[in-house]
Amino acid sequence: MELLPRSPAEFGSARYWERFFRQRGQRPFEWYGAFPELCPVLHKYVRPRDKVLVVGCGNSELSEQMYDTGMCEDIINIDISDAVIRQMQERSGSKRPKMSYLLMDMLQMDFPDAHFQVVLDKGTLDAILTDEEEATIAKVDKMFAEISRVLQVGGRYLTVSLAQAHVLKKAVEYFSREGWVVRVHQVASSGDKQQFVLPVFVYVMTKFRKIPGSAPQILEICPEEQDKPMRVESAEQLVAAVKDRQHYALLCSQLSKTPCGEQVSLDLCNKESGQPRYTLHVVDSPSVKPSRDNHFAIFIIPQGRETEWLFGTEEGRRQLAASAGFRRLVTVALHREQHYEGMAGIQAELSGKVMELAPPGLPAWQKVPFLSVGGDIGVRTVQHRDTSPLSGEYVVEDVKGDGTFYFRRLIFLRNRNVVQSEARLLAPAPLPGQRKRRKDKKKPSPAEPPAAIDKSYLCCEHHKAMVAGLCLLGGPDPLPAPAQYDAIMFDVDSKDLTVGMSCPPPAFVEKGFLQKVKTILKPEGVFVLNLVCRDTRLKESVLATLREVFLLLYTRRIEGEVNEILFCQPNPAGRWDPTELGARAQALEGALRQSGRPWDSSYVLADMLQAVRIL
Repeated sequence: MELLPRSPAEFGSARYWERFFRQRGQRPFEWYGAFPELCPVLHKYVRPRDKVLVVGCGNSELSEQMYDTGMCEDIINIDISDAVIRQMQERSGSKRPKMSYLLMDMLQMDFPDAHFQVVLDKGTLDAILTDEEEATIAKVDKMFAEISRVLQVGGRYLTVSLAQAHVLKKAVEYFSREGWVVRVHQVASSGDKQQFVLPVFVYVMTKFRKIPGSAPQILEICPEEQDKPMRVESAEQLVAAVKDRQHYALLCSQLSKTPCGEQVSLDLCNKESGQPRYTLHVVDSPSVKPSRDNHFAIFIIPQGRETEWLFGTEEGRRQLAASAGFRRLVTVALHREQHYEGMAGIQAELSGKVMELAPPGLPAWQKVPFLSVGGDIGVRTVQHRDTSPLSGEYVVEDVKGDGTFYFRRLIFLRNRNVVQSEARLLAPAPLPGQRKRRKDKKKPSPAEPPAAIDKSYLCCEHHKAMVAGLCLLGGPDPLPAPAQYDAIMFDVDSKDLTVGMSCPPPAFVEKGFLQKVKTILKPEGVFVLNLVCRDTRLKESVLATLREVFLLLYTRRIEGEVNEILFCQPNPAGRWDPTELGARAQALEGALRQSGRPWDSSYVLADMLQAVRIL
């Protein structure tokens, strides 16, 4: 028995629906959503004394359930199928005397103006608005005009829909243009998500008298987890907000059926501001052997540590999930613009949402642990926030790192997952004679970071390699030289995202500019360049230009990073072999220590140049 239409246009054909309901028989056909799911939204907008019109009623049980539960009894149902109207008249009969079923075309209704307080449409608009052809749009306009005519001022037109973008946009634009208030509710799902994946929405269009002139649109959305509506500025924003929820539902359905081959990322936004509040990454570890308690866990990344390799890269998160020993791990990054009420508050806020990302086969009784580093959410203190004409918004913040160390960071907010620069902070040393007097005083708050800068600390591997380039410096000049610099270092970020080189800007590696750099460098000095270039051809061009200007060129690749450090010398005495470089590196480190500039023992400069090769 074939019930599907041969073309979308048949959805608007009386002949198709006559055949559909004759073949289907008495079995109820629900377009979307069962009554228990729709009931909370309907209760908000349908009152017991309202006169309700249900257009395109079909043989849905919705009207009967509204009647039987006492939500409303004065209900008129219309449809263009004679077969379904006779079925429904027989089914309701004398059991529901105040409810009636009429054979009528909603495009040309017989009711007087302003006759109803509520018009209810479950899937009818979706069935008619199958495309954006001129004839289809004309039919929908006629439908909307008739509904508007029979509704009282203050009445509500409720449409149950899957909210396809063109359907929602048409409804919003039409009724907001007429001065109506438009609100979209997402229906809380309680059905079988394996069978029905897409979320159901209810558009609530409330009729107001049209005000001459350009009255502001009132457009709102109510996600399923909250009653308070969120205001949006345009039909496009409303469609986008609905689309986000549809994508999320599809993602959850996919994750509940099969392990994800690639890491899945999504943002959960603040209900009030709409700004991202949590960034989630779903990581599956097929190599972890399944056991009773290792199906699923949530890992809260402490504030300020989301840029670390372990948490901020795919490979790092994969390693974290494997070491934690869970088949699926969801990492949660916190945003600097948001306020959090500790680990317990975050857990309470996320518990419902993260369970929608659970892996297939998770037992219903399974408790899902929330994990973190040290059991807290970290410390983040914004010290300064401003806008640069070159780099846009930026923030200087102090964060607590691993262990007891604090770090001061500069972050450009247009690339908020990258730390632009970082310094480690030291606890202030007590002044002479103050140690005993401060003994009984109140200890400083652990959340209050120290202010002194640890000048022995280098945060980035490429910075360590650049400093190690000082090992290439020659001895004193045999003759006085006009050049004045022993070393010149370039670590300059490019703002042009269209170039395949993010460091430095192309102008810094043009031949004429490099020749000027060479003129101010001593003959046995060193020019150190941080090169970040993903374009292979462009990179080869840069290296060729450097070889034209400088006689000797060394390169040092940074493991796990795109950065490549180039060491250029204009007129070196000779090429250094690895043994000699190691000796010079140790000598340089010793000199730094003796000069009163302590150097972390992990920064042995000899190690920095082991991977240097000559180009």
